[in-house]
Amino acid sequence: MSLYDVELRPDLHDSLEKSQIDLAKLSGFQRILMTTDGTLTEILEAYVFERIQVTKLSEELITLSEELTAMKVPAGTETIQRKILLHGGNTGRNWLYAESVIVPLRLEPEFRDGLLKSRTPIGKLWLKYKVETFKEIIATAREQAGSLADYFKIRSTDYLLCRTYLVITHRMPVMMITEKFPENHFN
Repeated sequence: MSLYDVELRPDLHDSLEKSQIDLAKLSGFQRILMTTDGTLTEILEAYVFERIQVTKLSEELITLSEELTAMKVPAGTETIQRKILLHGGNTGRNWLYAESVIVPLRLEPEFRDGLLKSRTPIGKLWLKYKVETFKEIIATAREQAGSLADYFKIRSTDYLLCRTYLVITHRMPVMMITEKFPENHFN
């Protein structure tokens, strides 16, 4: 079965076609991770059967020097640029790396405070504050791990599967999230 034998959402179909990722060559769980618009934290918890926790690697308030077209954000806008790892609470094993660009002015105050002041995964904050979201996958990729390899105890030449999506609330993109995990995980 090829990508063209499965009816996918247009955004997902287009990004997979551009990246040339063949869903048929991925494990069932890898296909779920690459195509879901659900919360990965809960999906990972069910799969690895342990609580998933967040380690914030960095979080900076940055004023954009140029427009961020994908999010319809003009130059001069303050954004939060955040890098995290999702890891097992018992094993400590890193399961996923994510980078986010967040427009704090587009978030409800309670959600923004939870995001900045806690170690709670974004998906759990969406549930806690009942934030209605729509997610649009804008890119998928397969890339070498490079400097992220150490987080996953793999070689820098091993591959990561990646997806980037917009989180839209009130018809406005509030976040752009890129998630990456080793190709050899979840086989």
